[in-house]
Amino acid sequence: MCITTKSYLKNCGSSLGHHYIVEIYGCKNIEVLNDLEFIRSMMIEAAYRCGSTIIGNVFHQFEPVGITGVVAISESHLSIHTWPEYAYAAIDVFTCGTTVDPDLAISYIVETLNGIPLTMKIDRGMPLLF
Repeated sequence: MCITTKSYLKNCGSSLGHHYIVEIYGCKNIEVLNDLEFIRSMMIEAAYRCGSTIIGNVFHQFEPVGITGVVAISESHLSIHTWPEYAYAAIDVFTCGTTVDPDLAISYIVETLNGIPLTMKIDRGMPLLF
């Protein structure tokens, strides 16, 4: 859980959380980008693999194609938005604390969708260090 106290920051390093934005281009598994249950299962598995505590999930199938979804975790969230017509998926992995390894979730998703990732990392809450 994200806690905004100085003792938390002392134990967790220089930020409150880490937010990864992952662009996955050229997904080879195009058909799964429009398979709601596959995407839901993949995202839940990614949350388990990184060591997070799942507290809920919501996914939606768009017409004619595409999926959006989020797995809420005690440590923040994992989300996905797919565009099968472009063989593209946008992923967010935002984690707080020291017990979760977001790289494990990201690696699993990228391998499963079999695409080319571009990953950006933002350390969240750094201005709160006073």
